[in-house]
Amino acid sequence: MNYRYRVYPNTAQKQLLKEWMDTCRVAYNYGLREIKDWCNSRSCMVDRCSISHEYIMPADSPFPSEVKQLNALPSAKKVFPRLGEVPSQVLQQALKQLHRAWERFQKIGHGFPRFKKFGQFKSLLFPQFVKNPVSGIHIALPKLGLIPINLHRPIPSGFVVKQVRIINKADRWYASINIQCDVNIPNPMPQGHPIGVDVGLSKFLATSDGMLVKSPKFLKVMQRKLKLLQRRLYRKQKRSKNYEKQRIKVARIYHTIDNTRKDFHFKQAHVLCDAADMVFMEDLDYRILAKGMLGKQMLAEGFGQFRTITKYVCWKRGKFFGEVDARGTSQECPECGAEVRKDLSVRVHSCSSCGYTTDRDVASGQAIRNRGIELISTDGQSGIQNAYADGLPGIEMSQSRSMSKSRKGVTRKSKE
Repeated sequence: MNYRYRVYPNTAQKQLLKEWMDTCRVAYNYGLREIKDWCNSRSCMVDRCSISHEYIMPADSPFPSEVKQLNALPSAKKVFPRLGEVPSQVLQQALKQLHRAWERFQKIGHGFPRFKKFGQFKSLLFPQFVKNPVSGIHIALPKLGLIPINLHRPIPSGFVVKQVRIINKADRWYASINIQCDVNIPNPMPQGHPIGVDVGLSKFLATSDGMLVKSPKFLKVMQRKLKLLQRRLYRKQKRSKNYEKQRIKVARIYHTIDNTRKDFHFKQAHVLCDAADMVFMEDLDYRILAKGMLGKQMLAEGFGQFRTITKYVCWKRGKFFGEVDARGTSQECPECGAEVRKDLSVRVHSCSSCGYTTDRDVASGQAIRNRGIELISTDGQSGIQNAYADGLPGIEMSQSRSMSKSRKGVTRKSKE
């Protein structure tokens, strides 16, 4: 698990961390440049290369792999002493981050790694510790010494600190501590009371039990102030001191919106876990929905983050979480299953087949719940089954009013 704490480095430590981030950014870009040059040299013509686009490289030159670039770091430190100021493992993690991005590009076929501009490298990973770096109200990091930390919740007993990532957001510094405990935790099994959760823009969420939660609209509340600060930032000269001061003010607003939204998501996830033992949500790709006409509102609500947080909270509290097919949940009657076509402007579900009437979002949540129950149901677990004791030795008469009866007729036609 990852625990994030606020840290308070002094001025010298802040300056050193920013220099390390920029050095790791340079190493990242240099490694990416080697990969792009190798790829471009393989995409040119057989007999010649373009002087403006490709370098002429030997045909047998190997690919600049992760191992090759990591082995080249000791010799590069002699040429560029700046690289030696950064802890060796932290510098290695920058190149490993590059090759994780390259492997992902090779796997999915798109998303070629990009060069990091000045100020875009905002985290450092310390991957290994001999002993626990957290002691009291300080955290000890290599070449930095002790940094004050706000340990608002203690590290649980039995857990070992594996990694520490220092993150810079706006003008605040955080330490994301990765802790590990070698225990086997089984996945939660489906049991108990189920609810379906439907998320939307008019109401943040609606459950199958009838609970409706209105969206706080964090971005809309801060948008007027944000617009004013961004207009002032646009008028400043780039890279000047006034520009940097104004940029920090804009970043603080975005950071406040992010923190309040994430806090709201965690609280709502715990409310759902308090109300039910099984939580079902739609399996939607919100990245595609964010490209539509209501993309700004979709991104401001953070539905994808809310689903991820809900899944994590359900796992942590032992609740079952499932994702169902999202096609037609708002056009289906949860009582009879009939298709009820309605536009987005219609906010009330009224079925002409069975006469069931309720809120549109609540009906969608009930349809999601029904699909979730069908998803986890197997033969012998769904429905009501009765066991009869008649026919067993020592049983003269059944005490139940219903008796087991043999099938009448032929169940399958015989072929002549």
